[in-house]
Amino acid sequence: MQLKEQIDIIKRGAVEIISEAELVKKLKKDTPLRIKVGFDPTAADLHLGHTVLLQKLRQFQDLGHEVLFLIGDFTASIGDPSGRNETRPPLSTEDIENNAATYKQQVFKILDPQKTKVVYNSQWLENLDLRDTIKLASKYTVARMLERNDFEKRYHANVPISIHEFLYPLLQGYDSVILRADIELGGFDQKFNLLMGRHLQKEEGVEEQVILMMPLLEGLSGGQKMSKSYNNYVGITEAPEAMFNKLMSISDDLMWKYYELLSARSLQAINELKSACQSNGLNPRDAKIDLAKEIVTRFHSEFHAQKAQENFIRSFSQQEYEVLPDLKLKLGTNEAALYKIIKEAGFADTGNDAKAKIKGGSISLDDVVVKDPLFNVVDSGKGFVIKGKLQKKRVQMRIFLLAS
Repeated sequence: MQLKEQIDIIKRGAVEIISEAELVKKLKKDTPLRIKVGFDPTAADLHLGHTVLLQKLRQFQDLGHEVLFLIGDFTASIGDPSGRNETRPPLSTEDIENNAATYKQQVFKILDPQKTKVVYNSQWLENLDLRDTIKLASKYTVARMLERNDFEKRYHANVPISIHEFLYPLLQGYDSVILRADIELGGFDQKFNLLMGRHLQKEEGVEEQVILMMPLLEGLSGGQKMSKSYNNYVGITEAPEAMFNKLMSISDDLMWKYYELLSARSLQAINELKSACQSNGLNPRDAKIDLAKEIVTRFHSEFHAQKAQENFIRSFSQQEYEVLPDLKLKLGTNEAALYKIIKEAGFADTGNDAKAKIKGGSISLDDVVVKDPLFNVVDSGKGFVIKGKLQKKRVQMRIFLLAS
């Protein structure tokens, strides 16, 4: 494969690469590179947000490179302070071991086992004595550590920062020294930790790793990142039907980000699909069904994906709605936030009530449940169908937004 084609694949969806020139230089060696990614086993199950990195790792494998899947069983006992406004409580050894075991089972739903080396950082970090730890700590200054965004905020807010939290990025960086990583992947919220790997490699005379940062996948309702704590996630071990239904609940706009970061389709194919939806040649719901089927197939099977689709369509066709006359809303524009439309159409008495109903999943737009109150609805002139409860009755109506 030509170098440019490889670069295009690697850059797909990436937020930042440090640096692209170094990446090109490494690829020109035409030898398999060591691609590192670290996962702290802080939860039992992985969700689609985690698979953004796993998908990128699989792309590297398909290009002929070796993946170092690092399970941070030692660093998990410290706790990553990234994005935290307080000290993270440590996990028990038992929880870490149980979670790590599930990670090994789940990652090979995406990664090629023949091109993956699973390593645990306890293998070398447990062997560091106090002298080694102090030597490692001497490689970075407190002033530089406090430049880190989350530490800086906590420091100026007089929120306690424990000394052991400073060790986390140092130990993650030390992992890269031990593994002699050529490239390390991470979310863009991990930039400080990833740069630490480069810094320590340079200190130790090891060729510096290239950093490739991926975006954080937004959860089902948009806005916040996908997380179990926000209850906006799709677990990769969930039942096929649950996965399918959750994916059908995302907004049309968010769907395209999911396509770019999660789908195996080429960017050209995705752009063609998007254009078809924008020209009204294809219902966005059908594009969303294709995406849901692809993802369910990946983690279960084509048979399960087909069954989930059939059950989803059947559940909607079996719902009985009283059809009301078309409604024309004179909003002075042909687009508006969904919650405003719901209020003006009489489905809710107030804007807050409308937002609550939407977040609760009781409103569907063109047969797709939308849980984002701020989802921007654009009327191309053909109108759109809203379904929900009106005066305790399940009703549907076609709504037109009038710009004048």
